Amino acid sequence: MKNWNPITTEQDVHNIIENSNNKTQIIFKDSVTCGISAYAKERLVSGNDVLIAKADFNYLDLLSYRSVSNFIAEELSVIHQSPQIIVLKNGEVVYRVSHHSIQAEDIAKYL
Repeated sequence: MKNWNPITTEQDVHNIIENSNNKTQIIFKDSVTCGISAYAKERLVSGNDVLIAKADFNYLDLLSYRSVSNFIAEELSVIHQSPQIIVLKNGEVVYRVSHHSIQAEDIAKYL
């Protein structure tokens, strides 16, 4: 998907939380060697027309930035899963989903 904002630092996470006060933020945590994760990402890419205008997409390569993933789990009080979608509005998690449940249509309901 075009327009993925990479998440590589804890500061990126703080910025995403802050930016969620102005525009909905979507975090996608991707385990790049996992088939389920690749399938979930493909579903997002194919359904992104609905989402792209209403939210910023933020991408975390879990294998490269595991400590940042742990920070996300701690900072947002969510259980770590992968693949995982976390939707933020006004600094709060409004939706989270993982594995085969990741569907663009379901995410759109929270934008």
